[in-house]
Amino acid sequence: MGDVQTTGRAEWESVSILPVDGIGNVAPGDPLEQMISDAIAESVGELRWGDVVVVTHKIVSKAEGRLVDLGTVEPSAFAQDYAATWAKDPRQVEMVLREAKRIIRMHRGIIIAETEHGFVCANAGVDASNAGPDMVCLLPRNPDESATRILGALQGRFFPDAEGEDRPIGVIITDSFGRPWRNGIVNVAIGIAGISPLADYRGQLDPDGYELRASILAVGDELAAAAELVMHKVAKRPVAVIRGYERQPGSPSGTGQDLVMPEERNLFP
Repeated sequence: MGDVQTTGRAEWESVSILPVDGIGNVAPGDPLEQMISDAIAESVGELRWGDVVVVTHKIVSKAEGRLVDLGTVEPSAFAQDYAATWAKDPRQVEMVLREAKRIIRMHRGIIIAETEHGFVCANAGVDASNAGPDMVCLLPRNPDESATRILGALQGRFFPDAEGEDRPIGVIITDSFGRPWRNGIVNVAIGIAGISPLADYRGQLDPDGYELRASILAVGDELAAAAELVMHKVAKRPVAVIRGYERQPGSPSGTGQDLVMPEERNLFP
């Protein structure tokens, strides 16, 4: 169990990151919501009010059948030329091109692309790790809908009496993105249900009385990154529960799309 200490206004508060084990391999058509809820019950016990369940997109994509057998892919001449230049698999390059809504940059064998979701990431989210021999895994078609479906199943099991606007828990679906001007990759939120992905502190005063004018925190990404500390890339632990995160009062539920920068505000087109 991880335990991250954070400073509160009047006292030390604690945020715990609880690993969820026992999910195992996921195949297309598997009852993922049931698998996640069973694993949580076995590893964590009951979910508590305010818990945030973090799920890697890989198991969501697998359950939704977002796997491609590279043996069925016929690469274009462009994909073949690019792959030959950088010693890449032309079939995988072809899948990146198909998943890309827009190519941002192609250099040294890396393709930075915008997906249909609006995400800007390496290889348009096409991933060969943990996908199976000669297979690649694509992003879920609609990660927010996937998160909502998981939320409904978990709430139905652990909070069957919650009604209306009650939001006992949240769900975040994650992927790993690189960042401009920073080394390494971090988990980010690509699908969200039940919580707000942004915490808006504009108009509030800091301890010195300065009014905050531009402080909107991407708490969805912060929670996603924190969960990876116990999920790990090679531990086969695709789910974690974050306990103790205090939501901003009055914050509405949001989606992963709220974290995508609108084109009119993009300083790096």
